[in-house]
Amino acid sequence: MSVEQRAPAYIRAISPYIPGKPIEELAREMDLDEAKIVKLASNENPLGMSPKARAAMQAPLDGLALYPDGNGFALKQALAKKLGVSMDCFVLGNGSNDILELVARTFLSARADAVYSQHAFAVYPLAIQGVGARAIEVPARFFGHDLAAMADAITPETRVVFIANPNNPTGSFLPGAVIEDFLERVPADVLVLLDEAYNEYLPPGLRYDSVRWLARFPNLLITRTFSKIYGLAGLRVGYGVANPAVADLMNRVRQPFNVNSLALAAAQGALSDDDFLKRSYENNCAGMAQLIKGLEAMNLQHIPSVGNFLTFRVGDGAGVNRRLLQQGVIVRPISSYGMPEWLRVTIGLPAENDRFLAALAVALKG
Repeated sequence: MSVEQRAPAYIRAISPYIPGKPIEELAREMDLDEAKIVKLASNENPLGMSPKARAAMQAPLDGLALYPDGNGFALKQALAKKLGVSMDCFVLGNGSNDILELVARTFLSARADAVYSQHAFAVYPLAIQGVGARAIEVPARFFGHDLAAMADAITPETRVVFIANPNNPTGSFLPGAVIEDFLERVPADVLVLLDEAYNEYLPPGLRYDSVRWLARFPNLLITRTFSKIYGLAGLRVGYGVANPAVADLMNRVRQPFNVNSLALAAAQGALSDDDFLKRSYENNCAGMAQLIKGLEAMNLQHIPSVGNFLTFRVGDGAGVNRRLLQQGVIVRPISSYGMPEWLRVTIGLPAENDRFLAALAVALKG
């Protein structure tokens, strides 16, 4: 028997997460000019990073020979002030994906199961499978979470329920009152992970304060990230906010220096940059309208989205994606989510959105 055969069967069965294709990779594959490639595949902020984040990164440069603050005191302090909770409610992560993995390592085992929705973020089943737990996928309702069915799917062995709001890759949204009702139904010994990676893109009329629920639901964990609207995807920093007892358990299994010094400083700077958030939100609203108008002109169905992306139906997802790549436009195929006829596109700058729409019109012709 080989070394790899000695690995647990649930590890050997994992299909790795496939990220959006990098610009450099497409340039090599298609012999294209990197400068002319448009990447709209990974829900990154087209405005780049917050200027305040960039400025904040200068201070720790001279100290990169030293380990970062393993507790992330300054960032936690800033988050606590902004959200109105104590510092011991936070878990910092190497991106919010790290928090998802920490949840699985802390609360799941081979004797437990976890519930998530069809068409939800691919890392949920990967995190569950990575610890040998049983994954319970609940069929989606209108491409989004069916919370009633998810509540019914909870078993005595269920330890975690994953909810993405807004959901990626479909962009679907659950009103705060609906999630609050769900929390009332869930047993107190089941952790509900509410993934709010795209929370800052919500229109004002849809926003709700999930953090205030923590006082009533000690089994709630909220995850957020600096990778999306804050423009720090390359630095990998996210966080979870939860009951202090839940955060304490997760911090026991967290790697001591899982967030680097530059990321800690940049996140703290970005957190105070309200002007950058406003500009990013406004660009997203305008870009969303621009893309919807363009897709409708081509008679293409799209799923209503409140994130910074749109999922649209083209029939031959693989073929259309290939023809877009040949034109130097990168979007996200989502056949791995059980949606082979659909593609997902990130909202870009106006010129990038125009470039995508023009390339799509060509790609649809075959």
